[in-house]
Amino acid sequence: MAAELRAQLEIEGLRRQYALATDLIGTNEPAAVAQGAAIYERIFTPDVQIQTVGGSVPFAATGPQAWVETVEGALEDYVATQHLIGTQLVTFDAFETNEAGVVSGSATMSSYLQAWHEHNDGHVWVFIGTYEDTVEFVPDIGWQINAMTLREVSSERRPLGDLEAPA
Repeated sequence: MAAELRAQLEIEGLRRQYALATDLIGTNEPAAVAQGAAIYERIFTPDVQIQTVGGSVPFAATGPQAWVETVEGALEDYVATQHLIGTQLVTFDAFETNEAGVVSGSATMSSYLQAWHEHNDGHVWVFIGTYEDTVEFVPDIGWQINAMTLREVSSERRPLGDLEAPA
């Protein structure tokens, strides 16, 4: 039971690392993009299949580097982004351990998302969605996402509030 709980926390951590990496890539600063890309390389399998569904512009990519390029293009017009991960549910499909720890496994994970995308025109695009992932345990690496689907639930563009401090 302890090994399964630890694995669940490691799997959930993949999605939180993804949110951090995506916001780094969204800065379009070369050092931050490189840091975000390195996180993607760590959390995704080399042949990861990624897609978005339910939005106005569907995206798809195979592999971490292709997704870096997709994210760079999708976020290039924003001043800042913040991807917030909410409820996460992990279900193990297979899980095998020995005295050294996990030796193999696969799981699915669902994670709620609220993302804020600030435009330079004083508006913010708020995106609500759900990530649906399949993950696998890779020996000598750990848990990695091998398929990711981002489903849009809702989104809206709204003006940013007054940023001045009250008098």
